[in-house]
Amino acid sequence: MKFFVDTANLEEIREAADMGILDGVTTNPSLVKAEGNIDFHDHVVRICEIVGEGNDVSAEVTATDFEGMMEEAHQLAPLHENVVVKIPLIKAGIKALRALDQEGIRTNCTLCFSPTQALLAAKAGADYISPFIGRIDDISSDGMGLIEEIRQIYDNYEALDTEILAASIRHPTHVKRSALAGADVATMPFGTLTSLLDHPLTDRGLERFLEDWEAYKETRTTVSAS
Repeated sequence: MKFFVDTANLEEIREAADMGILDGVTTNPSLVKAEGNIDFHDHVVRICEIVGEGNDVSAEVTATDFEGMMEEAHQLAPLHENVVVKIPLIKAGIKALRALDQEGIRTNCTLCFSPTQALLAAKAGADYISPFIGRIDDISSDGMGLIEEIRQIYDNYEALDTEILAASIRHPTHVKRSALAGADVATMPFGTLTSLLDHPLTDRGLERFLEDWEAYKETRTTVSAS
C-alpha cells in the first residue's frame, strides 16, 4: 500500500518525506486555504519538489463546468511531472476525466461515495478514485464497505486499472482496514500518519530496555571502580 499525506503544509510534508515512507500528497481547496495567503501554483511546485521524483501530488480544480475544469487542468498539469489533476465526481467531471485521459493527463477523481460512482470514474479513465470513508461513517453508513465493494468491482474487470485511494481517513483502524480490503493508497492527515507508530507496549518495552541499560551501566561502573 502507498501512503500519501493529506495536507498542503510544507513542514508536515517535509517531515513525512524524511521518514522515508511517503509516496505522495493529496491537497484540496480547504487544505490550501488553511495555509494562508499563498500562490497556489507555486505551492504545488514546492510540494512536488519536496516529495521527489515519481511521487504523485493531487491538485484540485475548483470549476464545476467542463470547460472550466479543462482550463484549470491545463494550467495544473504542466507545473510538474508529479501533478495529478483532481476532478470532482459530477457529470461534467466524468466528461473531463475522459478528455484528460485522452490527452495523457493523469487524474484523481474525488468525492466518491458509492460503488457506481467509482465504476463510472474508472470507465472514464481516472487514474485514482478517492472514496471518502470517514464522511460516510459520519452519516452512520459503512465507509470500509465501500472500499471492499469498489475493490471487488475493479477486480472483476481487467480493463479497469484505476487505483483505489482511501480518503477521509480519521484514525489507524481506517488505514488497517483499507489495507485489508485491498486499497492501493491511503491518504491521511500527518497526525494520523504518525499515530500509526503508537502502541503502549512499544513505549513500555522501550522504557524497560532503557532502564535495564542504565542499571547495566551502573553495574559496569561499580565493577570497574573496584
